[in-house]
Amino acid sequence: MMAVTASEGQYVTFSLEDECFAVPVEVVREILDHEDAFRIPHGPEYLLGLRDVRGQGVPVIDLRLRLGMSKTQKTLHTRILVIDVQISGRALTLGLVADRVYEVASFRSDAIESAPDIGVRWPSDYIAGVVRREKDFVVIVDLAKLFSDSEARSLGSFGELQAKAV
Repeated sequence: MMAVTASEGQYVTFSLEDECFAVPVEVVREILDHEDAFRIPHGPEYLLGLRDVRGQGVPVIDLRLRLGMSKTQKTLHTRILVIDVQISGRALTLGLVADRVYEVASFRSDAIESAPDIGVRWPSDYIAGVVRREKDFVVIVDLAKLFSDSEARSLGSFGELQAKAV
């Protein structure tokens, strides 16, 4: 009989500046090369615009700006993670810009520490947990807490407007 071990979750790891982040693999629909988005006037600064993803208008977010970091500088490694996330009881598809996507990594649930309250540059309420890896840490982003209810409604309506226009 096999011994019961801590459960493992799989996460897509990516970088923003020099920091390593992760989101659960089950929310990632696909990973795309970066293309400039169709700019939306009067949107929040972190909203880069809309991108057509298989016939659906998807709001593209500069995650660095959303987390209070400097604006993303596009490189050959810049990618967009297309995610499906539940925010305030509503399904929302978003494109998150990442400087580089690394891999799908498995983290044991007992290895995920709670978010520290001090010593981080971004608000810790967006952090679902932190995993130690070799010489650094991987920050697991709590996607549902990344956007307020009103932001989620606003982002969803941008995508719906594009979908109706296509």
